[in-house]
Amino acid sequence: QVHLVESGGGLVQAGGSLRLSCVASESIFNFDHMAWYRQTPGMQRVLVASITSGGSTYYSDSVKGRFTISRDIDKNTVYLQMISLNIEDSAVYYCYAEDVYRGVYGRGTQVLVSS
Repeated sequence: QVHLVESGGGLVQAGGSLRLSCVASESIFNFDHMAWYRQTPGMQRVLVASITSGGSTYYSDSVKGRFTISRDIDKNTVYLQMISLNIEDSAVYYCYAEDVYRGVYGRGTQVLVSS
């Protein structure tokens, strides 16, 4: 069972930046794609950004142009660089990894954007 550990969340003022990290317990090349989701209380978890094993990326409309997903294969790590943060970006951010056999979430990291 792969383990995903997120870090980098915290409290930031509106307009600020954060970089989230997700370290996997095995090579991220094993997965068809990896992604970041976010969830606010009472709401469903929603996809924010994803990256395929081939390096193709996807962004939701709400973060396009502000968030960047990237990876360091040697470090088994996926990143989410977030700039121009606003209050609506406050959420728990979850890393996700998927291949044909499994889909796994990490435990999440909290991002709180203050005005």
